[in-house]
Amino acid sequence: MNSGLVDFYKHNLWANLLLLDACADLTDEQLEASAPGTYGSIRDTLMHLYRAEESYLARLTGQFPEHPLGPGAFPGIETLREHARRSGEGLIASASTMDPAHILRGTYRGEPYELPAIVPLMQAILHATDHRSHIATVLSQVGVQPPDLSVWAYDEEMRG
Repeated sequence: MNSGLVDFYKHNLWANLLLLDACADLTDEQLEASAPGTYGSIRDTLMHLYRAEESYLARLTGQFPEHPLGPGAFPGIETLREHARRSGEGLIASASTMDPAHILRGTYRGEPYELPAIVPLMQAILHATDHRSHIATVLSQVGVQPPDLSVWAYDEEMRG
């Protein structure tokens, strides 16, 4: 078991769900807000974040979601929460059982690839952290206090 590695994904899922909680009552105007130096609107960044997370999990497991997030219309916060929970729990399971040195093989954008499992495992954490930060920046720009997504806050909540 990769217990230390698993903790990263437990925090990731917690932070993703907490961020979605913070976005649940935003207006359409706030969801469309963006700020210089960020990915884009809150809405677009959330969609990008959870589509990517599903993609990383699919690379790790070789299984694609039955109903993936597509490039279409914004499905709403509750639907995103379901996707975030499913991919987050899948990443926790993968991190707990997969050898980080295991070589993954597949095709991406028509090209074959081989890479150690640790690469998408690490990328999932870096990518999510980066985009959660973007959303927190935009939230602060529209007058909404972003949630504390730090590991300190996570530890405090887990200890109860």
